[in-house]
Amino acid sequence: MEQEKALELVKKGATLLCLDVPQYTLFGIDTQMFTVGPNFKGIKMIPPGPHFVYYSSSNKDGNAFSPIVGFFVITSPSLVIVRKWVQQEECLVRLSDEEEEERYCIGVKNMELDRYLGPYDLKTFNEWKRISDYITKSTIERIQPVGGDITVSSESGFVSSAPRTTMEMALAEQLKNSMFSEASGKSVVSGCCYTSIPHVVKQKGVVGQDLTSLNLDKTQLLETLLLKEYGGSEDSLLGELQFSYIAFLMGQSLVSFFQWKDLVTLLFGCTEAPFRTRSLLFTKFIKVIYYQLKFGFQKDDGSASGGEKGASLFLDDSWLSKDSFLHHLCKNFFSLVQEASVLDGDFLSWTRKLEQLLQTTLGWDFIHNGAVDDLYDEDDEFAPVVVMLDETSI
Repeated sequence: MEQEKALELVKKGATLLCLDVPQYTLFGIDTQMFTVGPNFKGIKMIPPGPHFVYYSSSNKDGNAFSPIVGFFVITSPSLVIVRKWVQQEECLVRLSDEEEEERYCIGVKNMELDRYLGPYDLKTFNEWKRISDYITKSTIERIQPVGGDITVSSESGFVSSAPRTTMEMALAEQLKNSMFSEASGKSVVSGCCYTSIPHVVKQKGVVGQDLTSLNLDKTQLLETLLLKEYGGSEDSLLGELQFSYIAFLMGQSLVSFFQWKDLVTLLFGCTEAPFRTRSLLFTKFIKVIYYQLKFGFQKDDGSASGGEKGASLFLDDSWLSKDSFLHHLCKNFFSLVQEASVLDGDFLSWTRKLEQLLQTTLGWDFIHNGAVDDLYDEDDEFAPVVVMLDETSI
């Protein structure tokens, strides 16, 4: 890059100043992750918008790591964000002294710390934007934990009690053992404030076949949640979908995985909304999940995007199974699209792109036989909810 262009980007871009971060710490921003060297003091040239910062402290040999801690920030041109490492807690914190923070901000703007700052890899920014474009300041403020830090170490109670499929047990084991082998001594923090998504719809006065219909088609549940929880904003729901995906994939939060799964199950479980009332929402949803999966199913080639020892940004092999929840949901959804007589052009185009992505990347075949997937096991959590009528109800 030419020197003048680089200087312009430094001055116009935001800066994340991270003081006293120990060597060998794994440090990431957005889709980029690397190992901290002895002179590291932060990242410069950060474009405006939402970003996810995450890190994992290491032992002195750089071969054992604590659970990842991550937080979202919103940057603007020339903004300087200052964090300082606290060794006892093994985490980055805000400075309590405003005058000290201001001195550091002035130092950054005067280029006094420039040689200690790594540049944001702008070649990866478009990829990041595609998986974060619905996340706003409001999204972050609504969902982030008290204090802002997201970490699986605050989720031990949830992890032990959560229902598990084979894939989810493998995921939990991966997070617990292979990714990070040492627990840090940091204080317990609160978790994310996600929207509660009912797994089974119950409505006063609704019984029998009508109740079964409500659970077979999640359209009414979607409408209720949009109105009551998202203020009628489709983009707010999509923002939470992206927030939970990033917090899971990069922040290694198991609670966030289950929230992402619940939102995906809700949307793929609608049989009326995609074709009649919410075609635009579902076009945007399919586009969002397309880019999420396209990024998540990249091969880990050891690059700076996710190949550092001790962590990976990419979805593990348990996602590739045809027994995964995603395969069941997509198979049924694609069958509905195949059967539909009238479809929005953009919606159909993005649905076909998603189907092709899953076929070419994972080798999944979707046979459209005009019927809902009949391969569910009796105890499968994704099997349709059927309400049995007693004789008095008939």
